[in-house]
Formats: sequence, structure tokens, C-alpha cells
Amino acid sequence: MNSQLIRYITALFLLIVCSSPAQEQDTPMASRQDSINEIIRLQNQARAAIIRQDLGSVLTDLNTAHNMAEALKDVELEASCDNELAKFYYSVRQFDKASERVSAVIELLKDKESSAEIAEAYLVQAQIFMKDGDYTQATNSLDKAFAIYESREDESSMARIQLNKGLLALERKNPTSAVNYLEASLTTFQELNLGYYTAQAQLNKAKALLELSDSPNSTSAAQAEVALQAAVAISSENNYAQILTDSYLVSSQMQVEKGNFEAAYGLLQTYHERRDTQSDISSELLATDNQYRLDKGEYDEIIAELEANLERKDSSIKMNNFTSTLSIALITILSLLTLSLYKNNNLRAKANDLLQEKNSELQLAKERAEKASLAKAQFLSTITHELRTPLYAVTGLTHLLLEENPLEHQKEHLNSLKFSGDYLLSLINNILDLNKLEANKVEIERTTFNLKKRVNDVLVALKKSAEDKNNKLLLEFDESIPSKLLGDPLKISQILINLIGNSVKFTENGQVVLRVQKLSETENHVNLHFEVEDNGVGISKKKQKSIFETFSQGSLQINRKFGGTGLGLSIVKNLLQLMNSKIQLESQLGKGSKFYFDIRFAISDQFKEDKNPHNIIYDIDYVALENLSVLVVEDNKINQMITKKILEKNKMKCDVADNGETAIEMVTKNNYHIVLMDIHMPGISGIEATQRIREFNKELPIIALTAVTIDENLDEFYRAGFNEIIPKPFKTEEFFEKIHRTLFMNKTPV
Repeated sequence: MNSQLIRYITALFLLIVCSSPAQEQDTPMASRQDSINEIIRLQNQARAAIIRQDLGSVLTDLNTAHNMAEALKDVELEASCDNELAKFYYSVRQFDKASERVSAVIELLKDKESSAEIAEAYLVQAQIFMKDGDYTQATNSLDKAFAIYESREDESSMARIQLNKGLLALERKNPTSAVNYLEASLTTFQELNLGYYTAQAQLNKAKALLELSDSPNSTSAAQAEVALQAAVAISSENNYAQILTDSYLVSSQMQVEKGNFEAAYGLLQTYHERRDTQSDISSELLATDNQYRLDKGEYDEIIAELEANLERKDSSIKMNNFTSTLSIALITILSLLTLSLYKNNNLRAKANDLLQEKNSELQLAKERAEKASLAKAQFLSTITHELRTPLYAVTGLTHLLLEENPLEHQKEHLNSLKFSGDYLLSLINNILDLNKLEANKVEIERTTFNLKKRVNDVLVALKKSAEDKNNKLLLEFDESIPSKLLGDPLKISQILINLIGNSVKFTENGQVVLRVQKLSETENHVNLHFEVEDNGVGISKKKQKSIFETFSQGSLQINRKFGGTGLGLSIVKNLLQLMNSKIQLESQLGKGSKFYFDIRFAISDQFKEDKNPHNIIYDIDYVALENLSVLVVEDNKINQMITKKILEKNKMKCDVADNGETAIEMVTKNNYHIVLMDIHMPGISGIEATQRIREFNKELPIIALTAVTIDENLDEFYRAGFNEIIPKPFKTEEFFEKIHRTLFMNKTPV
């Protein structure tokens, strides 16, 4: 403790002795900071004036700021002022002067290649190259700027590069690419609430869509009008004069498209009048350019005089002041040491109290989490039943319609509906069991299937979605791939539907390509490469890191614009992990995305996909089932009708009971060969009804025909007295196979 006290006193002594020179430096430093703040204020004032085209004081402000930066000998500030001057000269179409300023920035910062100011200079340089028609150099400068901003993770500046790439695509007569770049930049501008750049992107998007339009009533023309209205609304609200002027030219082009030539001429005349007014103002300013350039020597003299005045201070301190200060310091240190010991004891006591409080909070949080988990389980059980019940109607009616010899084109639609129903059932199961999927508790089936047929079914199912967004779905399939593969076709379909659906959602007026290629083949196995590529808006590198996480999307703006749950890519990732594969992504904003993965399949000797998708051999004597009496216990009228029609098509006699009470009464009065019992019904449940039937009839075969999730309830069903369980929706062959096995293979209840 004594040595510590000595160190404190020594440090304080040195601090007091040196206090006068240190204080003398305070004011010059403050003066430098004031100068920097003034430079920044003048730059911001000039930027706002350029946007409003209120150019009266812009050149004065920027030259003043530049001279102050030179006097301070701050290279970064000087480069920043040169950039602002370059933007001013560019806005008044003095491209030579703008180019001089850009070159000055690049020379000043030649040793600072990652500086934000040199990136800004490359951006202005690219705009000058565009005006000169040197598109290759413009592209090169934009790429240099983008690389610097990407390394600095500057999202707004990266979006400005995308905006200028869209303008470059417009100059090069590539409107489709321009729309993609502009859409990519708009997402960021809107998310960051950057009004000026949002308006600029919307205006140029309208130009690009007009070039894509082939008629006044086309989708592109309608989208162009929406984009123009958005640009005008933002610009009017914020007084963006240049954008408002340019909007008259785009409006004129729209009227020409519609054939309103008189209105088009009026708008064009207004555009030229506003443009001429702005040009006159610019000319007056440039004519007096030299008078705004103040002499650097004058600034040096002013600043030197200020610094000299600020440095005039007393440099001596009387001995009695020093002695008094030292005494006060010693007393202060002793007081602080005493206070420190007191506070340490208090802090230790508070830390103990806080620890106990946190333990209580953690215990409470644990209990809440357990309750939430229980509530989630109950919700999933309820929603499973509610989703499966109408889905049973969809799949059941589809089966009945397919059995009634539909026309060929109707059969194609019904097969697509059947495929979509099967996929929807699988999707429901996967969403409800997402925790089970991530815990690797989902099993992969091994079924013989035809991959090309699966792929075509997926494309047919997504064809309407693609057409709604004016996209083309293309397939590149390696015909050397064996036709009979052994794997899980339903999960392959789910993976492809999620990936292709995702690409369709984020692409407009473009194309989505699915490629399936053979990498290698042996006698028993084949390695395949899958790619899904689009030319949509793309994904930024920052968002690529989290895009495969559960419930993850690019941003709130993307969620509002494109919709979706954010589960699709997470499910793809987990399914591929189960199949010993991994999803990969390549993407660039404005150019599109490519998802790809490799999978190894066994080659099958048998092929029974159409009749037997799970590779099960059904041994059913349908004749033996004819004329047998069946009681169907079901409260849903549509499901009653579907189950009854399926049974009667096989020449079985069928009665229907609406609830458990009626079922018990009908069993006591009639001799049924078998009962098909639903579980959730008004009044008593199917389980309770079965238990009561077993009290007086032990031999009657009873099958649970239910939409509840049965994975974890099997023992409960069998203990209640059920002989067998059929989950809804079901495949007809499995339905009759379980009925046949229960009736004729003496399967008795547990």
C-alpha cells in the first residue's frame, strides 16, 4: 500500500509541473478542430445546394474549404474537397475541370490505396469516362471503387456503385442488366432511407423499363410508370431539382410510347426550358470562378495570427500556488484511497446481490422456455391436424378424378396436382419437424426413381410462378445419367423446389436454369452435380454469410417486397447435410446467383416409381374385399365422402357415423367386418370410442384413420385397442393393403 501511495504522489507531482505547457496546447488543438468542423459544414452545405441546383454559393464554399484544408496540411481533407469540386464541375458539365480534380485526388492519395476518398475519386472518374463513351475504362474505375468500399463494408457506397453500373448498362444499350443493377441498389437505398439516391435509381429504372417495353400496355411500361412516379414524389418532397428536370424527359418518352405526341412535345419543351435555365446559372458561376479562389497566403497569415494569439498565455506559476496545489493533491489522494476501500466493500456486496438476482432470472427464463416449448408442441399437434385434414381432401379428390379416365390434358393437370399435394405434405412435415431435422433425426428413404421425371415434375409445378414474373425456366439435363436411381426422390424434389422457387422469386424478366450433370459413374454408383442459376438481383457478400440460417432473409425491405418465411434455404442446407452433401453459393449484386451441390446415388436394378413410390410390394386380393361391410367414423363431411367413394369403387359396402357415440350404437346393432375410426371428433374421441367398443367386442378389426401425428403416439393407439393405424393423407394402395392385412392375416389388437 505504501509503495502504491508513493507512485500516486510522484505521478501527480509530474502532472502539476508539466501542466502549464499542456494547457498552452489546448486552444490551438481546439482551433484546428474548429477549422475541420467548418470545412465539413461547408462541404455539406455545398452538397445540399448541388442537389437542389441552388448553385449561387457552392463554388465559394468549396474553394474556401479547399484553401483551409491546404493551410491545415491535411491530405485526406484536401482530397475530400477536391472530390466535392470534381462533383460540382461534373454537375455543370465542365468535365475537363472535374477530371483535373479527380487526378489531383489520385495523386494526393497514391500511398493510401484503401482510402474512401480515392474510391470516391474512382467513382467520379468512371462517370466522366461514361460521358466520353469510354465504357471499358468506366467499368475498370467502378470495379476499383467497389473493391475499396467492399473491404470497408460500406453498404451505401457499394449500392452507389451498383447504381452507376446500372447507368453504364443503360449507356451500353443493355436495359435488362440495368434493371437488375438498379433493383439491387434500390434495396439498400430504401433500407438506409437514402432519398436522393432512391429517386435517382427509380428514375433510371423507369428509363430501362421503357427500353424493354414493346407496347404501352406491357408489364414493363406499367412498371416504368410506377418507378417514375416514385422518383417524382421523392424529388418533389425534397426539392431534387436535377432529377425533377430529367423526369420531364422520361415523361415525354412515355407519352410518345402511348401516342400522345402533343403532350410529349409539351413535356420536352419544359425539360429544355429548365435545362437552359440551369445552364445559364452554371455559366455565370464559371465566368467568375477565379474570384472565388482566395489567395492561400492570406489564409496562412490569418491562421498564423490566430495561433499566435492563442499561444499568448502566462507561462509561469508562483511557488505558493504550486505548494497549495501539491498539498491539496496529497489530501485528495488519501481521501480517494479511503473512499476506494469503502466502495470496494460496497461493490462486493452489490455483486453478490446481483449474482443472486441473475440466478433467479435464469431460473425464471428456464421455466418460461419450458412452457414455451410445451406450447409449441401443442400448437404443432393442432396445426398438423388442421393442415392434414384439408390436404386429405385434395389428395383424395385427385385420386378419384384420376380413376375416372380423364382427358389427356386433364390427366397432366391432375398429375401435377397430385405431385404438388405430395410435395405439400412433405413440406408441412418438414416445417413442423424442423427441430427434428436440425437434430439429424429425419431418416433418408431408399426408393427407386427416375430423376429426369422428378426434375420435369418440379419444373411443371413451378411453371406458373415463373410465367407470373416473365421468367423462363430452362433445363440442361445430362442424358447419360442412368434412368433408375436409388435414393429419396421426395427430398430431392423438395430441395429443387426450394432452390428454383427462390431464384424465380428474386428474378424478373430473366431466366432460371437448372443443370444436372454426371461427374463420374461406377458399376453401382453415380456422382451428380446440380446447379440452379438465375440472373436476378443477386445477394451481397455480407448477406451470403447468413442466408442459410433459419428464418433468415436479406433484409426487412426484401421480406416486405418478396415475401417468404426464410425457411427454404435452411431446409435445403439441413436436407443436403443428411444426404452427405453441402449447398454452395456464388452471387453478385445485380448479376444473379448460382446455388450448387453434389450428390452420390446408387444405381438401381428395378424401377417401380409410378406404381410404388416407396418400393413396397403390395399383396392385395381386391376380390376378397368385395361386398365386405365397413363403418367409417368421421365428422368431416368432405372426408366422409372421399373415404366412402374410395371404398365403394372397390365394391365394398360402407356406412358412415358422424361421431363416436353414433359409432358405438351402430356397432351394437350391425355386424361390420371392419371399422375405420377418426381420432379427433366432437363428443367422445376415437380413442375413447374404441375403448368402449372393446368392452363388448374384442374381435372386431378397428383401424385408426387419422390426421394426427402418430410418430410418438403408437403405443397409446395400440393400448386403446386399435389393430392398425393409417395416417391421412394416404396412398390408396397402402390404404387397401392395411385393410387386407388386418382382415385376413389375423392381426389382433394389443
